[in-house]
Amino acid sequence: MSQPETTDPFAQFDSWFAEAARSEPNDPNAMTLATSTADGAPSARIVLLKGHDARGFVFYTNTLSRKGNELAANPRAALLFHWKTLQRQIRVEGAIEPVTDAEADAYYATRPRISRLGAWASLQSQTLPTRALLEQRLAETDHAYPGDDIPRPPHWSGYRVIPTRMEFWRAAEFRLHDRTVFTRDGSNWTAGKLFP
Repeated sequence: MSQPETTDPFAQFDSWFAEAARSEPNDPNAMTLATSTADGAPSARIVLLKGHDARGFVFYTNTLSRKGNELAANPRAALLFHWKTLQRQIRVEGAIEPVTDAEADAYYATRPRISRLGAWASLQSQTLPTRALLEQRLAETDHAYPGDDIPRPPHWSGYRVIPTRMEFWRAAEFRLHDRTVFTRDGSNWTAGKLFP
């Protein structure tokens, strides 16, 4: 098998992500986020990547949601990017840390007005008796914040996945896929290949 193209997983991610942005018809930044409870029960859902750099991969959510509660109980997560048109996927595993208030404020301010109102109106992951209740809460929030100045709710913020392992998978004929894995030891990354 060939040697890895680079020893910098973030450079590799940037290259693949740029290709996905050009080729994927919908949400190239969509990723599966896997979390687990303190006793190890897993759950997964799709979220959107809203920032990435050498520190890690950032997404935003209601911190009182199921995922927020699971991240509080077990601050580790896994991400999976799958780009069908490119026949590629990237797996990321690592610890979780909250983004700063400044980061959360800056991103929240870029969201459409209705999304900012929704962050207040939705009791994310709690039982919703009727859709009408959500619509009522949204109308009440709209009345409370009639203009564009809508503060970020204290329960709405972001998380950064700080990777310790990243795997880049590329499809090949006869399922002899190419897999490159990067593992971190302190500030250093080691790259290698995996059997398909």
